[in-house]
Amino acid sequence: MIPMENRTELTEFILAGLTNDPELQIPLFITFFLIYLITLLGNLGMILLILMDSRLHTPMYFFLSNLSLADFGYSSAVTPKVMAEFLTGDKIISYNACATQFFFFAGFITVESFLLASMAYDRYAAVCKPLHYTTTMTTDVCAFLAIGSYVCGFLNASIHTGNTFRLSFCRANVIDHFFCDAPPLLALSCSDRYISETVIFFVVGFNALFSLLVILISYLFIFTTILRMHSSEGRQKTFSTCTSHLTAVSIFYGTVIFMYLQPSSIHSMDTDKMASVFYAIVIPVLNPLVYSLRNKEVKSAFQKAVGKAKSSIGF
Repeated sequence: MIPMENRTELTEFILAGLTNDPELQIPLFITFFLIYLITLLGNLGMILLILMDSRLHTPMYFFLSNLSLADFGYSSAVTPKVMAEFLTGDKIISYNACATQFFFFAGFITVESFLLASMAYDRYAAVCKPLHYTTTMTTDVCAFLAIGSYVCGFLNASIHTGNTFRLSFCRANVIDHFFCDAPPLLALSCSDRYISETVIFFVVGFNALFSLLVILISYLFIFTTILRMHSSEGRQKTFSTCTSHLTAVSIFYGTVIFMYLQPSSIHSMDTDKMASVFYAIVIPVLNPLVYSLRNKEVKSAFQKAVGKAKSSIGF
């Protein structure tokens, strides 16, 4: 909850957006609409596919379905408002809507970071301890890791939302960004920002460091196991899967660290906007491709679902 005494007469913000060039508004709307459409189809389609096909009821695909849900969640917190800005030119967002957008974006993006760590641990168990995999990654363990990711994610979001919106905003109400995020909001505050910036640095730093350590340690053991494999085909298959995962992890954590773990004195909002486009809008499109569409089991399940759909309508 936001303490009422800390709220000012400010009831709305104005989002500066990505550009003020009127000639770019429609092309950008079309681009973001297509990206969001692919995001919805890719992530919701992946969830549905995993639910429908019993062959995909494994820990790996359980985490993939939750990752798709997180991608859908934080993309939907940002992209529809951005598209509306391009289409109507209305860049006003109410104080409460701004806090809500910030909460769900921060929540789902933190959930994603912990899910990436859970997926790395799952791959470690599958590659390094294959004989004990079924007893290691039980239903209870998978549920614990997934629920823990959501609890940590939205606890983190609650801390950041309360920490940011407890401040007084008595300067200009123009947010130099295309959605409500911590750095540009802190730049508007006329309160002492030291505590808020310190909280963000340490909380984001802890979450990122913990998740990254789990991922790096897991993959250290995975690569060691790969090097010991006698089958070149097995090495190639395992390494290909790990490379895809690490590529997405690098993009995700690289942009998050760039955004939140640098001093406010060297923040460049124009650069931050470009970084934000990657992790808020582009990564949710990439994840279904990187993690799933290159997978033979997912392709087989998709072909099976298409075949059933065709037979049901008489093709």
